[in-house]
Amino acid sequence: MTFLALDVGNTRLKWAHYETPKPGARLLAHGAVFLENIEKLAEEDWQALPQPRHILGCIVAGDAVKRRVIEQLEHWDTAPSWVISSEREAGVTNGYEHPARLGSDRWVAMIGAHHRLLSRGLRKPCVVVMVGTAVTVEAVDAEGRFLGGIILPGHGIMLRALESGTAGLHVPTGDVRDFPTNTSDALTSGGTFAIAGAVQRMVENVTRHCDQTPVCVMTGGAGWKMAPSMSVEFELVDSLIFDGLLEIAARRFG
Repeated sequence: MTFLALDVGNTRLKWAHYETPKPGARLLAHGAVFLENIEKLAEEDWQALPQPRHILGCIVAGDAVKRRVIEQLEHWDTAPSWVISSEREAGVTNGYEHPARLGSDRWVAMIGAHHRLLSRGLRKPCVVVMVGTAVTVEAVDAEGRFLGGIILPGHGIMLRALESGTAGLHVPTGDVRDFPTNTSDALTSGGTFAIAGAVQRMVENVTRHCDQTPVCVMTGGAGWKMAPSMSVEFELVDSLIFDGLLEIAARRFG
């Protein structure tokens, strides 16, 4: 009855193998590979992995990458299922104008964050931040309604955009400073403060809309880089998408 969860982003594929498809299940194994190394999964990372009873994933990397992942899963006789954002799932309601157009990773992360609060007896709004190739900042009210969210470029995209559009900015990554006095630090600080400011603005929006301060939950491969520069209280949760996949899997396969 083991369960394999897949999170296929724009840069890496992350996987986690659980004892059962339900929240709090024991983690048996996990790993991550860059997308260019997907073809090695079946013969390396997954070669000794027992056949999972169920496979569920979310993917934002496109159909070509999805086909490559499915090919690696073919050495098991288990057909994968994929999360597609819908009007409602696992107690969370999708407020997007076109629900199916919401990125599945954003949807799954919101489900994970909402249930994370419920598991602690908290019925409060939350702001869900994912810091990766792109940065998303989502608002979810206390009843699990997705109010809306913003998307902005991650650090790497910001720096590449400045380098391509401005002469003389081909400089190494610097440090975050309150008052940068060189171009490298100015670029790194600018990108960091842009993300931190976007999160703070969303927290203020949710506080005003819900008349209650939200819990801010942050995840993503670059979340640890943002942690020292955040201007609001937050929780850093590496497993947020997997938490959401476990919630969905419990209802689909349980």
